[in-house]
Amino acid sequence: MSRSAVTAVVTGHTQGLGAALAAGLMERNIAVLGVARGTAPALAERFGPLLRECQVNLSDSQALGAWLATSALREHIGASTLVLLMNNAGTVDPVGALHDQDPLLVARAVALNVAAPLMLAAAVVAAAPQAERRIVHVSSGAARNAYTGWSVYGATKAALDHHARSVALDYPIGPDACDAVAGVRICSLAPGVIDTAMQAQIRATPESLFPQRERFTALQQDGALTSPAQCAAGIIDYVLDQHFGRVPVDDLRTSGRQGG
Repeated sequence: MSRSAVTAVVTGHTQGLGAALAAGLMERNIAVLGVARGTAPALAERFGPLLRECQVNLSDSQALGAWLATSALREHIGASTLVLLMNNAGTVDPVGALHDQDPLLVARAVALNVAAPLMLAAAVVAAAPQAERRIVHVSSGAARNAYTGWSVYGATKAALDHHARSVALDYPIGPDACDAVAGVRICSLAPGVIDTAMQAQIRATPESLFPQRERFTALQQDGALTSPAQCAAGIIDYVLDQHFGRVPVDDLRTSGRQGG
């Protein structure tokens, strides 16, 4: 498939995995619309017109809804035959048991981690009826295993997993659809433990709030964290594979596409 016929939307493209995803896509000549609170000057300088940026507070559902009502998404997609949505932006806060959680931070986490990906998924599907649309929710092992102190983070990521399972039922992939436009494909994909600012934030969390902190500190000390670029390469290979979407909830570490 010609890369000129492919466009992508990446949330949280200004740092960490989001920046690596945006760069990796543009290195393959895929135009990217980056959606985040800030901008990425280094990416803009490096890739020029391949990158469009829209500053939107994704934790503000009303602001996101207002932006989605504009023509920005449709203008970026244009006549593309394949549109990729990378729902990457997210937050681990609030960390701690219920009595330590700020209710407003709970609301912000749900808006950023759940409402924004679901809103964007619906908007992208509606904006590109002519295209095959592939949606990646960046999930987490915390969606599938409970961790002390991560009730909000785990619950929001589990919501993405269940959304993907349900959407996959709405848009079943037929046995002969590997190379054809199949409408909508989706996967909630856990990428593994990545060396990003979020991991630094986790290591800085008091053990009283997150008793598993030492495990993540040890991963960093042992050099066991995946680089953002390596992880992004694996995710991009995964979403561009002809079989994408046949497994609606997956883990990059066990899929055979860790990147290189």
